[in-house]
Parts: sequence; C-alpha cells; structure tokens
Amino acid sequence: MLDSKGFDLWADGYDKSVGVSDEENTYPFAGYKEVLGTIFQTVAKKPNAAVLDIGFGTGILTTKLYEQGCAIYGQDFSSRMIALASEKMPGAQLYQGDFAQGLAAPLLCRRYDFIVATYSLHHLTDEQKVEFLHVLLAHLKEGGRILIGDIAFETREQLLQCRQAAGEAWDEEEIYFVVDELRSAFPTLSFAQISFCAGILSFP
Repeated sequence: MLDSKGFDLWADGYDKSVGVSDEENTYPFAGYKEVLGTIFQTVAKKPNAAVLDIGFGTGILTTKLYEQGCAIYGQDFSSRMIALASEKMPGAQLYQGDFAQGLAAPLLCRRYDFIVATYSLHHLTDEQKVEFLHVLLAHLKEGGRILIGDIAFETREQLLQCRQAAGEAWDEEEIYFVVDELRSAFPTLSFAQISFCAGILSFP
C-alpha cells in the first residue's frame, strides 16, 4: 500500500495514469470520469454546498465544485497532493491527515451538505470503513449525503470475477467495497454500478 511519501512521488503523474486506465476501460480506473461526473452533477444541484472531500488527491472533482461556488473542505495524507490542489483552490480549507486515524480536528467542528470520497477509502479495512462512515454520517447536515465513488461491487462474487480477470494487475493491498456486505450496517445504502469495476455508493 502506498504511504504518504508514495503518493507524494506519484502526485504529478497521477491524473495521467488514471486517465489512461479509464480510456482503455481497464481495471482499476474503468469508469473513473463517469463516476466523478455523476458525483459532480449531484452535488452541483445544491447552490453553495459545503463539501468535504476525503482523499481529494490533486483536486480533480473538488476544483470543479469550487468553481461552481461550493465551500470546499478536504483531508489528504499527501503533502504534495495538498500543494497541487491548493494551487487550484486557494480558498479551500485543506488539511493533511491519515483518514485511517479519523478526521483532522478542524474538520470535526463542521457539518457538511455532502461528504465525498473518490478512490480513497479502499485503503481502509472493511471494519475501518464502517467505523469511519459512522463518524462521517454524524457530520452531515440535515438532508446531507455521503457519496463514495470507488472500485466497488454489488456482491463478493462479482469482485472475485474481476479479480480473476485482472490477473497480476490486481492490487492485493487494496480492500474494495462489497455493497451487499455493507448493508447490514447501513440499510439505507444505495449503489449505482458505473463500470465493471466501479460504482457510486450513496448514504443519505
């Protein structure tokens, strides 16, 4: 698994490497642009929304929301990613911190219309995901939503099929979402499959 230094080294080429996988419709980033586009359209419907982005990377999604007038808050554990995103969003409140350890203290003082996470939470174990999602839900405004775009599958069988097809490209250190297995903890969870390996989870 990449640590913060690993992401720092990858930061400048990150957007390009993701784009190649998306355009070629290959694991792991097949459907990436549609995932981000769908989340953007959902959030942009609410004028001046307060948005918290967990693991915002270079700010591809949040920059677009920032330009639409959203108030942007974020946490990422890569200082280089934060520097790149801050150049695009000078008015955003971005904090460094490992979300496996929870939210950075300044972010705990607020509530948000939307909390988004794209291709970041697969670094948490299934148990950590459940615990962290409960924390995030407590920081939503009334009527708010968590939107997670990531490598995700409705069932464990679908995940295993993708793993077999990916072969040596499969990342054994990443832990992907299996929606059926999350529903016991989050009965109102909804899921939209975007590509064979990606989807959007919504927590109202």
